[in-house]
Amino acid sequence: MNIAPQRVVTLHYVLSDAQGQVLDDSRARATPLEYLHGHDNIMIGLERELAGHVPGDRLTVTLAPVDAYGERNENLIQSFGRSAFPQRDLASGMRFQTPGDDGPQVITVIEVRDDSVMVDTNHPLAGQTLSYALEVLQVREASRAELAKGHPLPADVAPSQVEDRKLP
Repeated sequence: MNIAPQRVVTLHYVLSDAQGQVLDDSRARATPLEYLHGHDNIMIGLERELAGHVPGDRLTVTLAPVDAYGERNENLIQSFGRSAFPQRDLASGMRFQTPGDDGPQVITVIEVRDDSVMVDTNHPLAGQTLSYALEVLQVREASRAELAKGHPLPADVAPSQVEDRKLP
């Protein structure tokens, strides 16, 4: 079965930057990535390159910033009052996950002052060319519940637990 919309794909990947430094390795973590193709679960550039591949295929994909986490936007460097951060021991380089307009976002502390904190809300990999070494492990049809949810269900969740049920 090939990779196409409405299918759940399981794959291993090694993510590297333009200098070849490994940033993430799903095999090293023994945790393959599982996503629902065609539902914006992964970067559009990766989805486009994976389309049509089958289990056993190995490929390398290089994504320009625009196809990955976007270009850096200096307007996303902002200052917030010190009281917006409940943590007292803040330091430059610390990262936090916060709710954003499009879901969770990572912010990076770039400067701590007495009364304010400068943060960068660009994705930490924004502006970088990224390379993915991919191995497709499995492709299967998504269940009705997965299609409704827009992502694969965890292995311990039966579709009947999340599917709509009609009342008698």
